[in-house]
Amino acid sequence: MKNPMLALACCAAMAPAAYCQTAQTAQTAPTGTVTAPSSDSSVQVYGVLDAGAVSEHDCRGGSCPSTKISPGVSTGSVIGFTGREALGNDTSAVFTLEAGVRNDTGQSDQNGRLFGSQAYVGLANRWGAVTVGRQYDVGYETLTEVADPFRGGMAGTATNLMGNGSKRSDNTIKYRSALIHGFVASAIYSFGESAFSTSRNRAYGAMIGYQGGPFTLRAAHQRKNNFLQGAGATTPVDLSSRNSLVAANLHLGQAATVYAAYAVNRGVGSSPWDQDNPYGALVLSSPSNRSNDALAGVSYASGPATYMVSYIRKDDRSLANQDANQVAVGMTYSMSRRTAFYAAYAKIKDHNGAPYTVGNFSEQGKGRSAFNLGLRHAF
Repeated sequence: MKNPMLALACCAAMAPAAYCQTAQTAQTAPTGTVTAPSSDSSVQVYGVLDAGAVSEHDCRGGSCPSTKISPGVSTGSVIGFTGREALGNDTSAVFTLEAGVRNDTGQSDQNGRLFGSQAYVGLANRWGAVTVGRQYDVGYETLTEVADPFRGGMAGTATNLMGNGSKRSDNTIKYRSALIHGFVASAIYSFGESAFSTSRNRAYGAMIGYQGGPFTLRAAHQRKNNFLQGAGATTPVDLSSRNSLVAANLHLGQAATVYAAYAVNRGVGSSPWDQDNPYGALVLSSPSNRSNDALAGVSYASGPATYMVSYIRKDDRSLANQDANQVAVGMTYSMSRRTAFYAAYAKIKDHNGAPYTVGNFSEQGKGRSAFNLGLRHAF
């Protein structure tokens, strides 16, 4: 445990540990280790602090807020505790408690939750891990780990147009296999815990993937049953969703990587939707209940700098025909093994009153275009 895990925040490509909850756990960098009384146990304290200037354009009523400081623009700011205890027979107990931090104000992120980023405990062995708690969804992990050059952060994040607008699920049992002969799999089941129905708020999904040499391919499917009172709505809006995604990337030599993804989304909650009516429409826009998404992207590493470009097309198949396109460019510059500077710009072109906005890792955004400039440090 003497060698630190380098953050994805500071390293464009890093394979997740077999028992970890992939993308966002990997983005943090535990470096300080507190050894428990047993030599077979360890606890690590780690974190990432990320702050950036965000300038938004083409906002509600044509008036955007002045340039602001936002937390967690590229990866999210967190402080976490992770550990494991050897139990014998090649089995270990593992846990992670990860708190989101809004380092612009010092407040907790994830709507004030103490450990809103991740909170789970489980058992792990050479075949994988079973964990229980608040954890990342398989669809979100597949999109941000494999298909998105921006790794789900900065203005170029693929989640501006793709996915169901959710990163995590509560009350979740999750299995993630180890990498076995190039194959990996994951499955989740989230209990809805509703007093009215066992199916309400329930979520479940699965992922299967292959990683061989420079090529990575994953396919994921996830379903969510959810009810949400939308702003201005007279009745609750049923945001149930079914999302299927195929994602791939290919490393071309040591410098370039190409990315691609295709998604099929069904259900009112299957695409991002801001119920706060960001563009001030007289009638609140309806979320898309039927759409297909396509993503293509490239990243190129040159010395300490990595450059990213991506294009996303949302083809809305509903009667509203609210298509959208996003173009994004960005770069990161590693100043050390744990500190990086970043900049990004993205623009969305909405059609027929589509409600999509340019956000980042921690915020949904309020405009159709945005520029980010920031710094992150892992410890």
